[in-house]
Formats: sequence, C-alpha cells, structure tokens
Amino acid sequence: MKHTLVAWMRDKPGVLNRVSGMLRRRNFNIDSLQVGHSETPGISRMTFVVDGNEHMVDQVIKQLRKVVDVTRVEDISEKPSVAREMALVRVRTTGETRSEIVQIVQIYRGEIVDVAMDSMVVQIVGAEDRVDSLIALLENFGIQEMVRTGKVALVRGSTDRR
Repeated sequence: MKHTLVAWMRDKPGVLNRVSGMLRRRNFNIDSLQVGHSETPGISRMTFVVDGNEHMVDQVIKQLRKVVDVTRVEDISEKPSVAREMALVRVRTTGETRSEIVQIVQIYRGEIVDVAMDSMVVQIVGAEDRVDSLIALLENFGIQEMVRTGKVALVRGSTDRR
C-alpha cells in the first residue's frame, strides 16, 4: 500500500541527503519526493510516498525521527487530505492537431503555457490519476518531453499542527 509521509526539517545543508541516505541504507524505495519551504521560516516540508506495509512505514517514521534536524514526521495516508501533482508536458502538434489538443487540455482544466510552430507545453495540476489520464491522452499526439512533480499534500481542516 502507498503511504504519504510528511517530514518537517530545519532548512540546513545536508538534511535532505541524510534523510535520503537513511532510506537508501534501509532499502526503502521512494515513489515520489517533494521538498519546499513551509509556513515556518527556517523549516522545510518534505512530502514523500513510499510503498509498503504498516510495519515498514512505522520503521521509516521511527528512523526519520532519529535524523538530525528532522523536527516532525507524520503519516497522512489515512487522514482526510488534499493532494496534488503537477506536470509540464511538451507535446508534438500540427495545424490539424492543435485545436484537438487545446480541447482535451481544457476538459482537464489544464493550461497551455507555451506554443511553438510544432509543439505546445501543457501544464496540468491535479490528483495523480487525473494527471496520469491526461498524459495518456497526450501520448497519442507524441510527447517530446515531460517533467512531473511528486505529490504534495495537506491534511484537511483547520487544525494547529505546530
């Protein structure tokens, strides 16, 4: 089962390396990883997805709590949450396919963020399955290049988590 974990860490050089090194040494595979600033100055927030059973995830959490400069770790998999991914996809276009691509992107509430003579860059933000679905449709036109973020997530509600 996939688990979404969130770790808060001091914004210092080497912390991400220590976290990823700990996971590597214990053979935990990371499906997705995102790190960015949090609402607290000097604290970064890491959201990552691991695939494994409850025991394995408990071990990941226990080990992460031991890493220097990691201040908190939480498994939000079973909590009501909002999760999103983003993808930028450069898709091949012709005069004949351009309007069809635009229509498909609009159905998915994506955006065309760049247009060239023979390609478009599409941005899609949404749940993982929605991003997957649009990418699958765009493959029919020829994906030239793609980059995709990992999952970012917040627990729903107005709880104070500090």
